[in-house]
Amino acid sequence: MEITLLVKSILGLIVVLGLLIFLLILPSKTKKSQKKAEKKAVNTPTAKEPEPTLEALRKVIKNKKSTETELKEALEMVIKKYGKVHKKLGLRAHPDFDIYMDMLFTICRHPNTNKDIIVQFDRDLGRLNPEYKKEINEAITKGLNSRGI
Repeated sequence: MEITLLVKSILGLIVVLGLLIFLLILPSKTKKSQKKAEKKAVNTPTAKEPEPTLEALRKVIKNKKSTETELKEALEMVIKKYGKVHKKLGLRAHPDFDIYMDMLFTICRHPNTNKDIIVQFDRDLGRLNPEYKKEINEAITKGLNSRGI
């Protein structure tokens, strides 16, 4: 009687082990088919990549490890997509202009910036927003003065 119990237990464990091996192999096959589908999707031309948000571009600008080319590309995207600021509210600047002031200040203080990047951003932003020319110049002056030599 003890031998039959032992044989039944071993057969039961073999069945459970077989089920576990089957379950282990099954997901890997589906993952392989998903990877193949992803590869096909990557090879086919897709729609345009989503445009970066102003907040994402600001993160690139604020990142002290951003390279000179990354800064230049981020600033070009800011001018291209978000360069126009709302009109002034009487004598006061629109609250959204604070974002651009912060970007100007950050660019002036960034370790990987150069004069060409600063001047180009200043010109483009001033060209798109002539009524903010004074505020733009003040932000650049403050940024350059805060650099310290």
